[in-house]
Amino acid sequence: MADQAELVFFRSFVKVIGAQPIVYSDDYNQPPQNSLKKVPILPVELPPVPERKGEPSTPPATSISITFKSTKPPQSFTLAVQPTDTVSEVKASLASQPKAPPAEAQRLLLKGKALADAKLLKEYGVKEGDTINIMLKPGFEWDPTKSPSPSTTSPVKMKPSNLPEIQTPQPKLATGHRHTRTPSIVLSPSPSIVSLEPEGKPHDIDLTLDTSLLPTASISRAARSSYQTVISEPPFWDRLYSFLRTEFTSDSDALIAFEDFLRASKGGLTASEIAKIRDHVGVVGMAGT
Repeated sequence: MADQAELVFFRSFVKVIGAQPIVYSDDYNQPPQNSLKKVPILPVELPPVPERKGEPSTPPATSISITFKSTKPPQSFTLAVQPTDTVSEVKASLASQPKAPPAEAQRLLLKGKALADAKLLKEYGVKEGDTINIMLKPGFEWDPTKSPSPSTTSPVKMKPSNLPEIQTPQPKLATGHRHTRTPSIVLSPSPSIVSLEPEGKPHDIDLTLDTSLLPTASISRAARSSYQTVISEPPFWDRLYSFLRTEFTSDSDALIAFEDFLRASKGGLTASEIAKIRDHVGVVGMAGT
């Protein structure tokens, strides 16, 4: 009986211990005999790389003959080019021909399609005997009958007295008064183009400022302040809009007249004042202005 009791106690004790979780310390190392052995790597001999059989070499690109034609002026050029040449290289070769336009002025077209400078001729399917049209870019002139010659310019003789005065227009304000006029300025020519006197001395540069046309302010500050106060009040624009609606038979015409008055007075109004006027009258402008 004692042996059976001890056996029962031992089984129950093992069962309790087996239910407890196993906790390993941070420096725990598994015994070497429990570690998995490394799988041995056997050297495998690889067969040698097979030699590449002789491939047919790429034949060199053969040159093709292309005709370049221009209708205005009527000209024709025939060049031997490579399909791997770029359009810019073809333009340079064409420009080297006698009576041909410069490369920067050329615009090449194949069947109505413009050729880009960075692309190759074979990308456009250019083949033997094709014809490419030549056109000039805007701003260039080409005359095959004239040989290029360095242009010579002679100094221009100018007199300061013959120069026109520079004047600016005078815009009107909504009240009928004019802005102050910009004084006229007489400019003399640059010393590099002024003719020299027999002694070799250049003319003096004369810069005259005409201040005789500067008007004095004709509007007093008090009058300007009272005018500003009136046009900034929304009831004034409400009465004006009601008056315009009685004068015009169509509301659209009255609205156009109202916008004209408001547009003419915007120079003396702030953005917040214009917004208050439109909110009070009930007229909304384009983009809320």
